[in-house]
Amino acid sequence: MSGMPRIAVEPVIVLQPEGIEIPAGITSLERFRAWVRSEAFPERGRIDWVAGRLEVDMAPEDVFTHGTPKSAIAGKLIALLQESEKGLVFIDKTRISSSTADLSAEPDVLVILDETLESGRVKLVPKASGEEGRYVEVEGSPDLVVECVSDSSVKKDTKLFRELYHAAGAREYWIIDARREKVDFKVLCFRKDGFVEARRDSAGCLHSEVLGRRVRLVRSPKRSGAVYFRLELVGG
Repeated sequence: MSGMPRIAVEPVIVLQPEGIEIPAGITSLERFRAWVRSEAFPERGRIDWVAGRLEVDMAPEDVFTHGTPKSAIAGKLIALLQESEKGLVFIDKTRISSSTADLSAEPDVLVILDETLESGRVKLVPKASGEEGRYVEVEGSPDLVVECVSDSSVKKDTKLFRELYHAAGAREYWIIDARREKVDFKVLCFRKDGFVEARRDSAGCLHSEVLGRRVRLVRSPKRSGAVYFRLELVGG
C-alpha cells in the first residue's frame, strides 16, 4: 500500500480560532455563490469574492469609526426610502453579486430602489432550498453602495471596490473614512468610463444623483467619549 500513488485532494481551509471552514474547490465566482446559497455558509465574519480573491475579514467592528456612521446613514435612508416604499435599505450581511465584475460582497449599506427591482436591473436570488420568499443574495446593478473604511479594508474600499462596483454598474458608491476627526466622505457617481467624485459645495454638501439631494455627514463627539454621526439631506 505504501508504494501506491497518492491522490491529490484539495484541503478544506479552517480559520482558527473562529472555526470558519472554507470548503475545497472554491475557485470561481460561480462556486463561491453556490457555497453562499448553501446551509454550510458561515453566519459570522465578512466573506467576499473580490475579482478572483476570496477575502475573509474577522476583525471586530470599530464602534465609532464604522458602526455609528453606518447606522446613521442607514437610518436616514430607511426613513427617506424604505418607509415610503420607494426602495429597500440593507445594512450588513446582504450580499450583492455581479458576474460582470467578478464580485460577490456584503457592503455596509446597500440600497435597491423599487423601480430598479421591477425593471430587472437587479434580481433576488433564493436560498438553495428554494423555499418561497427566502432569499440570500441580490444580483445585478445596485443603486447605492456604502462602505465605511476600517484599518483592514483601506485598499479594498478605496481602490478595488471603486473599480468593481463600477464594473457591476452601481449608480453610486459612497466611501466614508471616519477614522480621524475630519471625516472623509466621498460620493462617487457612475459614468461610462468610471466613477466621478461629486464636488463639495460651500456648505460642505455633496450631490447624490440617486437621492436627488445634497448630502452631508456630520460628526459630533461628546465628553463621554461617544461619537455621534448624522446624515443630513438638503433639497428635494
